[in-house]
Amino acid sequence: MDGALFKQALLGSLSWLAANQEEVNRLNVFPVPDGDTGTNMLLTLQSAVEDIRDSNAVEVSKIARLASHGSLMGARGNSGVILSQIFR
Repeated sequence: MDGALFKQALLGSLSWLAANQEEVNRLNVFPVPDGDTGTNMLLTLQSAVEDIRDSNAVEVSKIARLASHGSLMGARGNSGVILSQIFR
């Protein structure tokens, strides 16, 4: 996978999550059915993508580092922190 494909995958993931945010919220029942997992994951992924969009990096390793940093700094809720650790 090259940097362009990785960026495309992240952007596609963001689009999918934006379109399915409410469904993910609805599925959120454990450990507390607070219905915000989709929202928290979306906000976290948006933060990761913002860092990538603002960069001209083309190497997968650099893009992954940006996604890791952006998602951790923008992590919302437990699901956002867990998502940010996937990028780590």
